[in-house]
Amino acid sequence: MEHFSALPIFVTVVECGSFSLAGQKLRISKSAVSKRITQLEQNLGIQLLHRTTRSLSLTEAGTRYYDYVRPAVLLAQEGLDAISELQQAPQGHLRIAVPMVFGRLYIAPLIPEFLRRYPKIQLQMQMDDKTTDLIAGGFDLAIRIGDLPDSSLIARKIAPCLSVICASPSYLAQHGLPATPSALTQHNCLFYSYFQDGVEWTFLSPQGTTRIQPNGNYQVNNSDAIHQATLDGLGIANLPHFMVEADLQTGRLQALLTDHPLPEHGVYAVYPQRKYLPTKVSVLIEFLMEKLAKRLRK
Repeated sequence: MEHFSALPIFVTVVECGSFSLAGQKLRISKSAVSKRITQLEQNLGIQLLHRTTRSLSLTEAGTRYYDYVRPAVLLAQEGLDAISELQQAPQGHLRIAVPMVFGRLYIAPLIPEFLRRYPKIQLQMQMDDKTTDLIAGGFDLAIRIGDLPDSSLIARKIAPCLSVICASPSYLAQHGLPATPSALTQHNCLFYSYFQDGVEWTFLSPQGTTRIQPNGNYQVNNSDAIHQATLDGLGIANLPHFMVEADLQTGRLQALLTDHPLPEHGVYAVYPQRKYLPTKVSVLIEFLMEKLAKRLRK
């Protein structure tokens, strides 16, 4: 039936909540999305969506229709994923989301080699420190660091991630060296707004676990900015080892409280739950594990 081809578009519009976001996910124009939904409604003889200048919402008929057609669309996608395993080479569009700094330092430099190895893949990478909604954003895969919240997503650890408490020699010369985690409460601690563990810094020792709430005059949602402020002597920071490794080696930064290590976290590949994982996704995960697992183990 003619309207069947519009079902994935309808489901995407509902999941994304707008024509423009659905168009981005489907790689078609906003006007094309709107036209297909209008045609679908005309073919069915009933309105599926309430439209305003600011939002979309399902009508009663739209809600019933969505409940029936969404499983069919997902099943059709699983069929495509299943037969992708029979392709001689991984191919197709691959959309991924990665953290800004980690993506710049570790993922982006690997992409040319990955695409030379799999030339039939077209990769689109979004670099953003915000936790991305994979479904609404149309992402096949995201890279996330730290403790992961419970969700319906599948997570696969691809590498360890160690963190370090550090400061510049100039800051320590002026303010002194903290001898214990609790002494950090007397220091200016620089805080990363998107820190996965929340507002506490956790320390481990043979005596047990210590948690402190850092206080300071600077919070920012970009770890590059925290890194630079630490180098400039503004305060003490909790930063990933991969970001400050060179600074620790050259003495631009000094590791603190090394007898109270921070918990080891992980670098994870996360993706929507599905019966068959597309080959283009699985080869990227394997590639990243191959390249990053040993490099990040310090």
